[in-house]
Order: sequence, then structure tokens, then C-alpha cells
Amino acid sequence: MADAKVIPFGEEPRSKRRSRRGATGGRTPRPAAAPLAPVPPPRDERQDPPAGEDEARPSVAAETAADGWERKLAHGLNFLRRRITGDYEVDDFGFDKELTDQVVLSALRPFYEKYFRVEVRGIENIPEKGAALVVANHSGTLPIDGLMLQVAVHDQHPAGRHVRMLAADLVFKLPVVNEISRKLGHTLACAEDAQRLLERGEVVGVMPEGFKGIGKPFSERYRLQRFGRGGFVSTALRAGAPIVPCSIVGAEEIYPMIGNSKTLARLLGLPYFPLTPTFPWLGPLGAVPLPTKWTIQFGEPVPTEGYSPEAADDPMLMFNLTDQVRETIQHTLYKLLVQRRSVFF
Repeated sequence: MADAKVIPFGEEPRSKRRSRRGATGGRTPRPAAAPLAPVPPPRDERQDPPAGEDEARPSVAAETAADGWERKLAHGLNFLRRRITGDYEVDDFGFDKELTDQVVLSALRPFYEKYFRVEVRGIENIPEKGAALVVANHSGTLPIDGLMLQVAVHDQHPAGRHVRMLAADLVFKLPVVNEISRKLGHTLACAEDAQRLLERGEVVGVMPEGFKGIGKPFSERYRLQRFGRGGFVSTALRAGAPIVPCSIVGAEEIYPMIGNSKTLARLLGLPYFPLTPTFPWLGPLGAVPLPTKWTIQFGEPVPTEGYSPEAADDPMLMFNLTDQVRETIQHTLYKLLVQRRSVFF
């Protein structure tokens, strides 16, 4: 037997080394190195984009702003066309919803948001749909509180509801004020009109103090005047609408009424002629209201659907419900005054 060749420990046979090297007979080639990325030229040698290319490419914000202005312009032109051609709707009370939303409320909103900085509480107490009678205190020498109440309900209520305010006869005797009030949805403070609106499911606003509240002297601020004979309660009972008490703080100080010229009031056919620290001494400038901070709070509704139709003619029930609503408003006014830090903040 031929002597076997001893292979040192750890050394492979040549045959295996040949088979591992492959057909080329050489060593296994190493993978080629990846080509190096080109080095960017210095900043000074880079090629700038053609002049005017960046300017010719508008930003997304600029395009959005341009589209917004185009839509507003088209909307405004359509609005003017409808006003000129009479292609708009008003109800049988003269309420012009489109004009109210697009013009009047837009004009009042800066006073509401920036000047009086109105804070609204309890807006959820006004129902999402259906009738409701909002009963509020009245003050401020001029009826600005009624206008701010309208903006508050429309802007803060989830359903954007409109308040149909009941106004005094004097409002509808003034030439320009009459037309604007009708367009805003105001109507005479009479039981017939109020009941018709409530039966149609509207939110009706009433300020039972009337001229006694709005024209009271500054020394009696935030003291509610008499609410009359409870006509608003009778109307709410007949329509089955809840009564929502509303307390407004801040309106008393916009025109501090320190006097009343009864002679001028009789000559002008007005219920009072106010004398304030600025009016009439500063002329038209004295008619600018003071920028007080307002709070409007809506209380829990007083339900009326549980009463029979004959309950509206019960004088004792009218007195009790009227007194309940009045006391609720008065108590809330005192509570808000205690919480208020300042008249202007």
C-alpha cells in the first residue's frame, strides 16, 4: 500500500483550493468600489435660476388669498345684483335675513368683539330649534343692548339663531330707524305680533322695562324697574314657549345719565332727553359710548308647556311668573357685578 501523504493540520488540499478559486484560476475578484458622488461646485460657481423665475412662481398663500378675494368680490357683486333687481326675500314682518347677516351684523360685530368685548354665558339655555322668549333687562340711554343681544345669539348659538326683538312704538315712527329696525326683524311690542312669531318657532326678545329702564338715572343703575302687568308671560303661555331670563352687565355705563331735560324732551317728542358727562357738552363727540366691558348671561329656561290654555288669563299666575323672571334677572345682575373686576376690564 502506498504511503499516505500526511497533510499538516489546518492546511487544505490543493484540489479544494483550485475548485474554490473558480475557472479563472486566479483569486476571487474583489467587488468594484462604488463611484464617488460628484463634489458640488462652490457656492459662487453654482448656476443661479433664470432671472424672474422665482417671482413668476406665486406662493400657495398668495394664490389662496387671491382666490379668497375673488370669491368675496363675486359674492359682493351677486349681493348688489339681488338688491338692485329685488331678488331677495323678506317675511311678512319685513325681516330681511340676507341684509341682516351680510351688512347689519357685520357692521355691529366690531363693536361687539373689539369695543364692548362682550362675554356670553349660558347660550345653551336657548333651544336649538323651536320657540323661546328671551326676557332681558334694559339700560344704557340708547337701545344698544338690544343690538348686542342680537349679535350675541346669532354668533354664539350653535344654530346661529336670530332674535326677533319687540320694540316700542317710537322706534317705528322715526324715518330711517323704522326701516332698519324692520330689516333687522324688529316688530311692535304687542301681544299679537309676539305670539305669531312664537307660534312660528322664532326666538323673540323683549325688554319689559321699556323706557323706564333705558332712561333711568345713573344713580339707579342695575336696579330693575317694574315689568308691567306680565304681558310677555301671557304670550309665552299661549304659545307654549319657554321663558329665558337674560342679564346684561356693562350697558349701564356707556352713557352715564346724570340728568334729564324734560323741556327738550317735550319739544322733541321724546320720553326723555339725556344729560351725560359728555353729551350735549361735546357735541357729536359726546354721543360716542364709553368702551365698557359687557357680560350677557342667559339663565335656565322657565318652562310653560305644562300649563293649560286658560292659565294665560289667570292674573295671579301671571304675577307669580313675572316676579320669578324679574327676581332671577336681578339676582344674576348682582352676582355678575360682584364678579366684575372693573367697568372697563
